[in-house]
Amino acid sequence: MTGGQASEHARSFLVSNDIFHQPELDIYSQMTYIVLKSCSSEAHLPEVSDIARLGRMNVKQVLRGLQTLVEVKLLTNKIYRQMIGDFQDDRLSWAAKGLLAFCKENPNGNIDELLELSSESGEDEHSIRRALKELGQYGYLEEYPEWSKIASPV
Repeated sequence: MTGGQASEHARSFLVSNDIFHQPELDIYSQMTYIVLKSCSSEAHLPEVSDIARLGRMNVKQVLRGLQTLVEVKLLTNKIYRQMIGDFQDDRLSWAAKGLLAFCKENPNGNIDELLELSSESGEDEHSIRRALKELGQYGYLEEYPEWSKIASPV
């Protein structure tokens, strides 16, 4: 490749060197961050497989890197979910994933629906609340304020 061709395809971007001084970030989180920062915009996020290819990682390493970036608040839950899909998050239990599907169908849930749900399933109210807390912990209830209130009673 000639010098003209290289500069034609080159793109400059800045990455804060703070990522190299955060002990929570391993090399996979750092590389995932660097690949994401090289994207042109949030509207054109790369696929997880593309991040893996560009960062010379496997998909599992990218997923863990993305999760760590969410934990340290360098990536929003919303962007993370947009990239991997709601039901591909391996941090969620099957119970939480099932409850998320229910929340999507019933976005304005209330305590009565929660109690009815527990009486119609093999799960007790405590188990359902635990799954709701799990969804809240990982940012899945941001679009469901009524379910979020039930998940974290005052």
